[in-house]
Amino acid sequence: MSSAAQSPETERVVIIGSGPAGWTAAVYAARANLQPLCLTGVARSDPAPVLPGGQLMLTTEVENYPGFPAGITGPELMEAFQKQAERFGTRVLEEEVERCDFTTRPFTLRTDTGRVVRTYSVILATGATANWLGLENELKLARTGGGVSACAVCDGALPIYRGAQLGVVGGGDTAMEEATYLTKFAGTVHVIHRRDSFRASKTMQDRLLKAANVKVHWNKAVVDVVGDERLQSVTLEDTQTRQRSSLALGGLFIAIGHQPATRFLAGSGITLDAKGYIALGSRNSATNIEGVFAAGDVADAVYRQAITAAGMGCQAALDCERWLAAGGVH
Repeated sequence: MSSAAQSPETERVVIIGSGPAGWTAAVYAARANLQPLCLTGVARSDPAPVLPGGQLMLTTEVENYPGFPAGITGPELMEAFQKQAERFGTRVLEEEVERCDFTTRPFTLRTDTGRVVRTYSVILATGATANWLGLENELKLARTGGGVSACAVCDGALPIYRGAQLGVVGGGDTAMEEATYLTKFAGTVHVIHRRDSFRASKTMQDRLLKAANVKVHWNKAVVDVVGDERLQSVTLEDTQTRQRSSLALGGLFIAIGHQPATRFLAGSGITLDAKGYIALGSRNSATNIEGVFAAGDVADAVYRQAITAAGMGCQAALDCERWLAAGGVH
């Protein structure tokens, strides 16, 4: 799928990442005649599943992205994004950036193949990966739409989950938010937590526990996900007694946090927040380093939606274009 010809000696803008934020930034940058180079990354599974195209590559049905009344699969949507970006001249390299040097200009990027890319500006759009349980059947069912997901807001309203017995794993604010959202569609929402109390804020807990169709399974860990084509049940293990039991479910939502893909920025000087996300200025995409911009889930611990990531990609490309036009190339 690589479509990059020999790149010029110094790029005007390099986009790192290929989810909704990265491809949208590429569309806008290409239409501004910046001839962007997009480094998509490569598929890997350590420490969490990472795929070119981002988390949507693990989403079978996308029903909440505007413009697709009948829905579209995540991989199909990302393929369309990429084709649109390439149509306007975006060049693509399926390589992963391993190190960035922002201390000198032009900036220097080094990829997993040993390639050295020099560029006047960079848009960081590497996203964030969901934390998974690490069970053998978990990702198989997630990839095939078999009833396992890491985003209730993305998938919970799908017809297959309406009226079903749904499980949510986790005890923090994210788990409370996801479980509360699912109460609108589920028969029962089973919240599975390995401790005897939630870590979530009292307000989030109270909001969830007021719902009539919520059942909490305290001191329980999911140790197996059962089902071939579709999720049938999960095996629970009591964290105190080690006794095991089976819980029939029609859907399982993993809500134990996300990891922003910022490991490659170690030593680069980019400021991260307390959770490891790229810190941005108010209502813009600029990082603390002039000429480096960020967009999407790598800089957004709150919304984590395809449409918000795409909007941030647009912002980053516009900010980058304006910075270059104002004399950023020097």
